[in-house]
Amino acid sequence: MHKVIFQFESGGDVTIFAAPGENLLELARKANVVIDAPCSGNGSCGKCRVKLMSGTLKSNKSLHLDSEFNEGWRLACGSTVNGDVKVMVPDIASAYKSRMKTADLSSPEEVRIFTELQENLRTAGFNQSGQIKTFSVRMDAPTLDDTMPDNERFSRAVREATGAGHVIVPFFILRKLPDLLRDNDFALRCVGELFDGTIEIMDISSDAGTVPVCGLAVDIGTTTVSGVLVDLQTGDILAKGSAGNGQIRYGADVINRIIEQQKTDGIEKLQNAIIKETLLPLIEVLCLDAGVPQKRIFRMAVASNTTMNHLLLGINANHLRTEPYIPAFFRLRPVLTRALGIELAPAAKLSVAPNIGSYVGGDITAGALACMIWNTGDLSMLIDLGTNGEIVFGNSEFLISCACSAGPAFEGGDISCGMRATHGAIEACVIDRDTMEPRMTVIGDIRPVGLCGSGIIDVIAELFRAGIINGKGKFIREGRRIKRDEFDIGSYVLAFPEESGSGRPVSISEVDIDNFIRAKGAIFSAIMTLITSLGFTPDMLEHVLVAGGIGSGINMRNAVYIGMFPDLPLEKFSYIGNSSLAGAYAMLTSEDAAGKLEDIARSMTYLELSTQPGYMDAFVAACFLPHTDGTLFPSVSDEVT
Repeated sequence: MHKVIFQFESGGDVTIFAAPGENLLELARKANVVIDAPCSGNGSCGKCRVKLMSGTLKSNKSLHLDSEFNEGWRLACGSTVNGDVKVMVPDIASAYKSRMKTADLSSPEEVRIFTELQENLRTAGFNQSGQIKTFSVRMDAPTLDDTMPDNERFSRAVREATGAGHVIVPFFILRKLPDLLRDNDFALRCVGELFDGTIEIMDISSDAGTVPVCGLAVDIGTTTVSGVLVDLQTGDILAKGSAGNGQIRYGADVINRIIEQQKTDGIEKLQNAIIKETLLPLIEVLCLDAGVPQKRIFRMAVASNTTMNHLLLGINANHLRTEPYIPAFFRLRPVLTRALGIELAPAAKLSVAPNIGSYVGGDITAGALACMIWNTGDLSMLIDLGTNGEIVFGNSEFLISCACSAGPAFEGGDISCGMRATHGAIEACVIDRDTMEPRMTVIGDIRPVGLCGSGIIDVIAELFRAGIINGKGKFIREGRRIKRDEFDIGSYVLAFPEESGSGRPVSISEVDIDNFIRAKGAIFSAIMTLITSLGFTPDMLEHVLVAGGIGSGINMRNAVYIGMFPDLPLEKFSYIGNSSLAGAYAMLTSEDAAGKLEDIARSMTYLELSTQPGYMDAFVAACFLPHTDGTLFPSVSDEVT
C-alpha cells in the first residue's frame, strides 16, 4: 500500500492509502476530497489539475497541461499511484462546490418572484391549502358506560372535525394515543393528510402546541440545489438556502452521472451524494435558521430533471440515454422520506413533480406552472438555462416543449478556462473597440481565474462587436492580447499570469468560441424548431421568460447579439428566477396548484428534436455569429453598420 497525501492550497491535508495502480481522481473521491471533474474523469476537460509536490505518479502527458507538465502539474484522472506521493489541490479545483455562487433567495428580486407567484395563484383561483391539514379534536372521556376504544373514539372525533369519510391511524400514532389523550384531557392537535375523502393521521400533540407545521420545497438542479422551508398553514417562507450538488464531482452533465451510476455501487454513490452530502446538510441549516425541528417537516416537494429524479430515488437511469430513451416513470405516488434516509416527521412524504420525457423533467413542468405560461393568451416561451437547456412554448391553448443538447458550456464546461460561477469567475465583461482592453466583473471581487457562463457570453459578444473575431469565431485583428499557438489557433487573453489569481493566463481560444457557438446554436435552433413546427414566427412571441441560475447574470442584449435568443425587443425578455423552485413551492402549498401541475404534464407535448426533419439544418445554420441568415438579426446588422 502507498501513502497518498492531498494537500490543499489554502491549508490542511487528507491522507489515504492506496494500492499500486489506483487512479488518483478515484482516490480523491474515496477520501471525500473535492476535485472538479466536469467530464467525470475521461480526460477531455482538463479541469482536475493537481500539482505533484513529492513522490511519484504514473501520469499521461495531457495536451491540457502543455508546458505545465514540467512544472509538476498533473491531471488527477490521468494519474495512477506507483509509490508514496503528495499532491497539492489548488483552490480553483476544490472551490466549485464550497464557494459556488448559488442563488440568493433573499434578494429583492427573488422575494418579488415568490410574492408575484402567490398573487398569480390567487388570481388563477387557486386556494392556498395543501393536502396537509392541521385541526383540533376534543372528545368525551370514556366511562364505565362508554367503553369505546381510544382509536375509535379518536377516529370519530377526526371525522367530525374534518368531514373525512375514513380515518387512518398508523401504528406509530396508536402507540402514543392512549397516554396523550389522558395527559391532555382528551383534547389534541392533529396533523393529517387528506386525499380522496380519507385522512391519514401524521402527528398528534397537545392542543396547546404552537410549533408550525412545515413543508420543504426543493429544486434539485444538476449543479445547484435550492430549498425553502415553508409554514404549511400560512404559506410563509421561514428559511431559504442553496448548496452545490454533491454529485458534481462525478461529472458536470447528466450523461456523465448516468455513466458513473453504472459502475460498482454507482447507484448508491450517486444517491448518497445528493441526499447525505447535499440535502441533509441543507435541511439542517434551514431548520436551524427557522428554529424549527426537522420532525415538524411533514411534506417535501421536489422539482428536478428526469435524471436527477432517478438518481435521487436510487433508480437506474441508464435507459434514459439509450434508444428509445424511456424513463422508469413520468408520475410517482408520494414516497416516505425515511425510505430515502431523510429523517423528518415519521410519516413525512416526498412528492416529485411529473416528468414528460427523458430530458424534460419535473423542473420544467414546475417552471411552466410557476411562470403562468398556461394562463395567458399571449404566445410565450420559457427558456431554462443551466447545465441543460429546456424550452417550453405556448399559451393557455397549448404547450409544447423540448430539450437541447447544449452541453455544459453554460456552466463553463468545454471551455479551456471555463468554470462554474465561483469566486474568481469572470461574470461580465466589456472590451474597448479601439484598445481591445477588457473591463471585467469578477465574482468575489478578486483576481480572475476563469470564465463562467454569463462571462463567456459577454466576452464572445464583445469580441464580435469590436471586430476582433468574425462570424466563424476566428480572430481577425492582432494586438497584445491576441496570442497564437504553433498551429496558428488564436486566443484572447483576458488576464495575463501576473494579472490572474492562479498565476496562469485566463484566455478564450478559437476552439473555445467554436464550442460555445455550437451550444448557443443548439439553443437557438431548438427555439426556432418549436416555433416554426406549429406555423408561428419569432416576432409573434410576446414574452420570453428566462429561468435558471445562469439567467440571472445574462446580458440579454449580448445573448441576442451572438444569436442565442431571437432578435426581439429587449422589453419582451425577463428573468423569472428559479421557476423550478417556485413551482415546487406552489405544488407544496396549494392542492389546486398540484392538480394543475398534473394537468400541465399530461397536456404538454414533448418534441424530440432529433426526429424533426429540419432540425439538423437549423442547428448548422445557427452555428455562426449571429446566424448564417443575417436577416433574422436586423438589430445586429444595424449595430455593425
